[in-house]
Amino acid sequence: MLTEVQAGPYTVRGISVGGVYTSLLVPELGVLLDAGVPIRSFAGTDRIFLSHGHADHASALGSLLGIRALVGKGPPQVYLPAEIEAPVQEAIAALGRLHRMKADLHTVPMRPGDTLKVQQDLWVRAFRTHHPVPSLGYQFIRRVSKLKPEYRELPPAEIGRRRQAGEPLFDEVERLELAYCTDTLSNVLERQPSLFDSRVLILECTFIDAERTVRDAQERAHIHLEEIASMADRFQNEALVLMHFSQAYSPAQVHATLKARLPASLLERVRIFAPDSGRWFG
Repeated sequence: MLTEVQAGPYTVRGISVGGVYTSLLVPELGVLLDAGVPIRSFAGTDRIFLSHGHADHASALGSLLGIRALVGKGPPQVYLPAEIEAPVQEAIAALGRLHRMKADLHTVPMRPGDTLKVQQDLWVRAFRTHHPVPSLGYQFIRRVSKLKPEYRELPPAEIGRRRQAGEPLFDEVERLELAYCTDTLSNVLERQPSLFDSRVLILECTFIDAERTVRDAQERAHIHLEEIASMADRFQNEALVLMHFSQAYSPAQVHATLKARLPASLLERVRIFAPDSGRWFG
C-alpha cells in the first residue's frame, strides 16, 4: 500500500517497511530515494539515489530498467556509494544476460562530503551513515545569491548599476532543503548536525517499543523511537518524516505509539510514513 505525506513544500510518496522494501519519490525534486520495490509510476524518474546495496533498498533496479525500456526511457542516473558501484554494474550486466536484453544505467559514485549539481540550482551532498555495509545519506541543497548586508539599503537602481560594473554584491547561500537518512545508527545526527536544520528530514525509525530496546536497535544498526524522542528539542526541521518501521508493528500501532511517545512540540511537525489503517501488505 503506497503512502503519501506532505512535508513542507515537498511530497513524499512511496512505501517503506524495514527489511522488506523502501522506495520514496519526491516529485518536486525529481528524485527517487532507494529502489526496493518496482513501482511503475516511479520508473520514469531519471535520478535514483541508493543509500546502500541491501535488497530491500536496491533490488528493484533491474525491474525499473525493464519498465523504462517498455515506455522508451533511456538509462537513469543512479547515485550510490562509490564502494558498491562495481557490484551494482555487475549485477545489472548479469540481469541483462539473463533476460537477453540491454540493461544499462549511468552510475554516479559518491563518497562522504562529495557535492554534485543535480539540476539547475539543486545540488546534493553525500554524508556517511552507519550500517554494516557501505552506506550514504543525501542532503539536497539549493544555492541562491543573497545581497550582502552592507548593500541592502541601496535603491534598486544603484544595485543594478554596481552589479553591471562588476562589483561583488552577492554571497552564495546554501539552503538545506531535504535530507534522506536511513539504515543507520543514531550517531549520524551528531556527526552530521546540519540534519537538524534541513527544511525537511526523512529519517528512519525502525523500532518503536520497549520490547525491542535501544540496544537492540543499535546492534542492528538502526534507530529507535526512544533516541529520537530524547533529542526532540534539537530538531529544527519544518517537517520530520519518520519511516522504515519494522514489519513487527502494524500501521495502526505505529501511529498510536508515535502519538503517545513523542513530545507535542515535535509531534506537530512529524509526518508518520505509514498507512492510516489496514496492513503493510496487500
